[in-house]
Amino acid sequence: MTGQNTAQAPGRFIDIHVLQSVPYANLNRDDTNSVKTVQYGNHERTRVSSQCWKRAVRRYFQHTVGEKALRTRRIGEAVERELHENRGWPADLARRAGQHIAAGSSIKADPPSDEDPAWSTNAMVYVPETAVAELADIAAAHRDKLEAAKDMKKGVKSVLLDTGIDDILRSRNGVINLFGRMLAEIDDAGVDGAVQVAHALTTHGTDVELDYFAAVDDITAAWGDTAGSAHMGSAEFSAGVFYRYATVDLADLLRNIGGDTDAARTLAAAFAEAFVLSMPEAKKTATAPHTIPDLVHIAVRADRPVSYAAAFEKPVAADRDGGYAAASRQALDAYATAANRLLGERGLLRAAWASLEDKDLAGLGQRADSFTDLIDTAVAAALGEDGQA
Repeated sequence: MTGQNTAQAPGRFIDIHVLQSVPYANLNRDDTNSVKTVQYGNHERTRVSSQCWKRAVRRYFQHTVGEKALRTRRIGEAVERELHENRGWPADLARRAGQHIAAGSSIKADPPSDEDPAWSTNAMVYVPETAVAELADIAAAHRDKLEAAKDMKKGVKSVLLDTGIDDILRSRNGVINLFGRMLAEIDDAGVDGAVQVAHALTTHGTDVELDYFAAVDDITAAWGDTAGSAHMGSAEFSAGVFYRYATVDLADLLRNIGGDTDAARTLAAAFAEAFVLSMPEAKKTATAPHTIPDLVHIAVRADRPVSYAAAFEKPVAADRDGGYAAASRQALDAYATAANRLLGERGLLRAAWASLEDKDLAGLGQRADSFTDLIDTAVAAALGEDGQA
């Protein structure tokens, strides 16, 4: 790829700070279906893990850029379906090809079990969605070997060793270049992620609410011949104003994509939009918590990323009319002002914000009219394309 190299991008970090009011919801459950929490500032806060929100971001991002990546241990099954359903291979031969593909990489594969009848790779692969068709092409190129081979058994070597399977499994696209990949089993397959995402937490203390519910049996209700419900249960929910933070390391991103600034611009802007507008989908049909952020602040820094989570170590108090959103915006503005005074403005190249707030938040920089304008100008400043850096 061609483009400006990493040394020419003046802004290394694009820090994205979000305040978002979320109503009654449970965006991220633990293993007991309970709301995730964290003790911070000696107060319990509702928490949404970075893994949870990052998955929502990745799905939104993939839709925006038109590229997808697959995380799976069932790559052999995916190849089997491609060969059988799309290329007309006999079912037994397609299954054998999928087995040999799964076992033919450096990751190797586990034999079937009662719970999992397929040959699964020993570790999850994370590959561009196009890898399935490319692996099917390898099977097609070696169809004669597969027709002569037997179904895979434990301890048997794949007939597709050294046919380029590893090369496909180490391939990557914009999704992987941005979010990174851990795959130690294949040389040079690991990719350092260019984004860092914090756990989201409420800016104030929260209480978990227990919701009791019952499901009505429609026939019982119509006939009226007996009392009682068909099902009863309970679930946990909470509500609050969340502080969310992520940063894009442009040096890492440009290194991953060979210095292509056009691609960096597209990927960084698409990530920022996805981070701002995505929403985890847990219990969405029961809560529909589809709010937009109250405030988004983006800072471009040349020195180091700076989270403002400490603005809420002391939980904000509701204002006299109730509500935490306005108080959270003011707390973020005050903290940013103090932090920038302590750090000095040497590393800060640009700071701006967009919000529902009608008051000025001078500590957050210039006001933007929309999230789109905010993101586009921040990325341009980071890449030195705004005429100011």
